[in-house]
Amino acid sequence: MEINIMAIDATFWVAVSFVIFFAGLFYLKVPQKINEVLNNLISEIRNEIDESEKLRTEAKTLLDNAQKKLDTAQNVSNEIIEQAKKESDKLIIDLNDKFHRSSEIKKNLAENKIDQMKKAALKEIRDASVKIAVDSVKKIITTSVDSSKLDTLFQKNLDETKEELKKINS
Repeated sequence: MEINIMAIDATFWVAVSFVIFFAGLFYLKVPQKINEVLNNLISEIRNEIDESEKLRTEAKTLLDNAQKKLDTAQNVSNEIIEQAKKESDKLIIDLNDKFHRSSEIKKNLAENKIDQMKKAALKEIRDASVKIAVDSVKKIITTSVDSSKLDTLFQKNLDETKEELKKINS
């Protein structure tokens, strides 16, 4: 059997070069270096992921704090608006009460003034009635000679004047 030296030679040399290539790779520690580079890349990626997770957590915390502040500000704003409404309602009620009290005082003053004017008018009427009665009595006395008629007339006029005064006073 004759082996083809050329075929063995080429295959042999390919196999030998393949083995030498892998031996050279292992001798130069290329797989370990590739493994180290890959581990370093994995470590860097893991660090970036951890850092991004921290940033995400901080961002969530900041967002939560901002939301709480916004909610607090909204609550404070609502409380201020509610307080302003209460104060304005109270002010309106107070002003309304003051207006009614002022109106009542003015009404009472007007009624008192009317009563005073009424009393003054009644007094003037009484005074005028008394003067007329006295003048009538004087006229009758001076014109009348009969004393009995005079006494009767005087008594009658006096009674009428008293009646009129009683009516006016009542």
